[in-house]
Amino acid sequence: MLKTKDYKNISVAKENGVATITLNRPDKLNSFNVEMHQELHDALDDIACDNLSRALLLTGAGRGFCAGQDLGDRAVTSESDKAPDLSLSVEKFYNPLIRRLTNLPMPVICAMNGVAAGAGASIVMACDIVIAARSASFILSFAKIGLVPDSGSSWHFSRAIGLPRAKALAMLGNKLPAEQAEQWGLIYQVVDNDDLMSEANQLAEHLAKQPTEALANIKRLIHSSFETSLQEQLERERAAMQHLGKSHDYQEGVAAFLAKRQPSFIGK
Repeated sequence: MLKTKDYKNISVAKENGVATITLNRPDKLNSFNVEMHQELHDALDDIACDNLSRALLLTGAGRGFCAGQDLGDRAVTSESDKAPDLSLSVEKFYNPLIRRLTNLPMPVICAMNGVAAGAGASIVMACDIVIAARSASFILSFAKIGLVPDSGSSWHFSRAIGLPRAKALAMLGNKLPAEQAEQWGLIYQVVDNDDLMSEANQLAEHLAKQPTEALANIKRLIHSSFETSLQEQLERERAAMQHLGKSHDYQEGVAAFLAKRQPSFIGK
């Protein structure tokens, strides 16, 4: 496994076409401070430019995936004489991160190893496929401190589980266990705690061998389907088919099918 540059708040490793980012502030349940945001931004820049990485696996160190914002960080600490402008942190750090994960032109797999609270839940939902440990859980904890779901939570949760459940989770701030999240259709799969990383790595390595450009177009089409009419979506599908029909991986996929062999995709 190739380890990339050293970071303080995250770790990054690359192997078999998979870039793995581990949020690494376990003593703070991997909650975000400014430095962690900056490191993650740098790591995602590197992965986006790396021709060898064709899937991203995101997980957390320790017993939690991510508790959201570190409320002790100077960027959001409320002082009696000067209230913070929380929109600055959202616009500078969280919104760009959600856009980055959503638009990354490769599959993004989340190995949700523990609690995902606040913006941590938003980050999980920005991933394409979520595999959760059986002991993991979601908590939309924003209302408990007088805030609203941000970083895309109000968008993703409403679309995944419907308005009634999304509003209840957001207003009550109750814990949603992973198994119930799977039953509701919020995540893809729940596995035993000890199997989480092996299952997630196996899935990520499988996706890294698939036609990456086609998978990126699948992401774009599914995301745009919430905003377009059927006619517009049909046109976007047509354009994607026109583009992908000229790709190496389409030619390889057809040749492999006809020859009854496994394809060897290169992601282009």
